[in-house]
Amino acid sequence: MKLLIVNPGSTSTKVAIFEDTSLIMDKTIRHSAADLAPYAKVTDQYDMRKEIIMTQIEESGIPMTQLDAVVGMGGLLKPIPGGTYRVNEAMLKDLRSGVQGLHASNLGGLIAHEIAKEIDKPSFIVDPVVVDEFDDISRISGHPMIKRRSIFHALNQKAIARQYCSDAGKGYFHVNLVVVHMGGGISVGVHAKGRVIDATNALDGEGPFSPERSGGLPVGDLVDLCYSGKFTQGEMRASLTGKGGMVGYFGSNNMMEVEERAKTDPEVGRVIDAMAYQISKEIAALSTAVNGKIDAILLTGGLAHWDYLVKQIAKRVKFIAEVNAYPGEHELLALALGALRVLKGEEPAKIYE
Repeated sequence: MKLLIVNPGSTSTKVAIFEDTSLIMDKTIRHSAADLAPYAKVTDQYDMRKEIIMTQIEESGIPMTQLDAVVGMGGLLKPIPGGTYRVNEAMLKDLRSGVQGLHASNLGGLIAHEIAKEIDKPSFIVDPVVVDEFDDISRISGHPMIKRRSIFHALNQKAIARQYCSDAGKGYFHVNLVVVHMGGGISVGVHAKGRVIDATNALDGEGPFSPERSGGLPVGDLVDLCYSGKFTQGEMRASLTGKGGMVGYFGSNNMMEVEERAKTDPEVGRVIDAMAYQISKEIAALSTAVNGKIDAILLTGGLAHWDYLVKQIAKRVKFIAEVNAYPGEHELLALALGALRVLKGEEPAKIYE
């Protein structure tokens, strides 16, 4: 079976075609902060992203008629259990409106559905970022009007957790892991016997800062800034998600460029070390969810290719458990596997309501 995979991320658009589990086409188009600056909202990027995807399919030489399904990255939907979902009208409505917020991943289901519709094939999403397996205690924020939400890089975190378990000869439902996805956004999750019982909301202001997100900030200072009269609500949100982190400090989400600047600018190096420090603190904090009984700490995502960052984190947290790096995003294969399980009748597609 041939599957088209569509994965719009905050700083990239990834397109792949699988024949069963064999990757036969894989393209990643990077988007700099300057590239995305003209678009006020994520949904405004729809035409640009779809055009990029269609161009890559055309250049691959694989006829659209040979595709059996189109699989998109899941977006900010309502909280749902993990699994593979067929895209339906209820899902499309919530992706467009941003029922839990707007993020580039919302475009995954929208674009997948439109392409699949043109060739009369099914479209799916798999383990979206709103997978919710939290313990009830994890939802309590400290303010009765605010509830903590499960929004994290569920697809890649779960895929890497399963990959580690396969490599180590362990069962995913028998181990405790802390998994860190490090890309344009950074999320840290604690996987307890197959459930992610707590995780940082990487989209909406929790955890470490990242290449383009501010992470957790001093709340009082943030409130003062919001009411300073200098920003609209939209501008304030954009400054936290998309224009925060390294973009806010140095105007770039390209960490190779930032690392190069650190060679001649000590302040850049200091901020890089602060990001590694904040990631390490979050790993240690979440290990308390299972009383410190962690079998392994897994670092994944594009930034796990960065040897310096991995070493800075490992030296701080190796006292908790062994640290393993799985560089890159393994989401494309995870999306394909989720759709294949449904297409081959191994499990039913879940219904989004």
